[in-house]
Amino acid sequence: MSQSKIMNSPKNSSYDVIIVGGAMYGSSVAWFLVNNPDFDGSVLVVEKDPTYEFTSTAHTNSCMRQQFSRELNVRVSQFAAEFVKNFKEFLGDDPRVPEITIHNFGYMYLANNDAFADVLRKSQQVQAACGAATKIMSADEIKRDYPFYNVDDIVAGSHNLVDEGYFDGNTLFDWWKRLAREKGVEYVTNEVIAMSRNSNANIIESVSLKTGEVITCGTVVNASGPRAILTSRMAGIEIPVEPRKRYTFIFAAENPLDRDLPLTIDPSGVHMRTDGTYYLAGCPPDEDTAVDYDDFVQDHGIWEEKVWPAIANRIPQFEAIKLINSWAGHYAYNTFDQNAILGPHTQVKNFIFVNGFSGHGFQQSPAMGRGTSELIIYGEYRTLDLTPFNYERIVKNRPFIEKAVI
Repeated sequence: MSQSKIMNSPKNSSYDVIIVGGAMYGSSVAWFLVNNPDFDGSVLVVEKDPTYEFTSTAHTNSCMRQQFSRELNVRVSQFAAEFVKNFKEFLGDDPRVPEITIHNFGYMYLANNDAFADVLRKSQQVQAACGAATKIMSADEIKRDYPFYNVDDIVAGSHNLVDEGYFDGNTLFDWWKRLAREKGVEYVTNEVIAMSRNSNANIIESVSLKTGEVITCGTVVNASGPRAILTSRMAGIEIPVEPRKRYTFIFAAENPLDRDLPLTIDPSGVHMRTDGTYYLAGCPPDEDTAVDYDDFVQDHGIWEEKVWPAIANRIPQFEAIKLINSWAGHYAYNTFDQNAILGPHTQVKNFIFVNGFSGHGFQQSPAMGRGTSELIIYGEYRTLDLTPFNYERIVKNRPFIEKAVI
């Protein structure tokens, strides 16, 4: 990362809300705050890198799905689909704001054993109760609708063509940030390096910036992505979030498929989907452990040894493919239960978490940003009860398990 970026100082010495991190989640919370007529406070967003080059936001694949095993995760994604499909309306019918669509080619979870097939069936019941269009397919039905798959080892699949696929998430981010600024949110290129607490150690009174300013605050929001623990430690708080590397590959096929490829979650751990005129694939490393915050080095052996063989096995038509591009990004991985961590700290009451999304943060950002803004304004969730995600569950050792984590 370039060290030549010019840091700037806030205009004021006190803010009602200070958001640490200005990428997708920092900007989502900021926009939902100032878009709420019941909020008349001041907001400062502190972002160390205004290019966002190494953020999870910059490396997202912008996927959307309803296929989760917990009702609340389904509801969160359903609001995301509503928000994306009505983006212009949600942003006040601003004539500058573009329409956004969801490319609905669906997800296809493939099960190669009865145990996972049973998990898919139980999850489908949860999704159906929420109104999702997920259906369980036999191997023969999968082959009928998608003849290119090799289903010799497949027991069943779970598929949904409604509000599942991918969308232009960066447009959401850009407009949240732009309109938040226009409504008075102040963004500064700077870095929070310390926080001070009151004598009872239950309130953050101020944050210190790298440029030397000490800024008093009413609420602090941790929107630091994979660096969440570095921010929380300034408040004397531990949080089970670490950076985990994820690989993305863009490839061309010598013989393209005759229809869209659903985002296919293969039993090998590799996933793949249509990506415009190309195809996208991704996976975690075999040894999925924490990495350095600045480690974005690619392991090219993963493509040759893991991804390509899995792709060619599942879709024989992909034996002749050409790698076009690739990159490594970071998940803000919640090691506790791979679900979001929201809400206030149990002791430091004005320290708010928006962390640990473990790879499904982009599609969850509308509901989580809205809910966090409600918590700040009203002291409670008003539209969708996100309490099961609150930090308190970690203190009580009550994991909120989601079985559909990619």
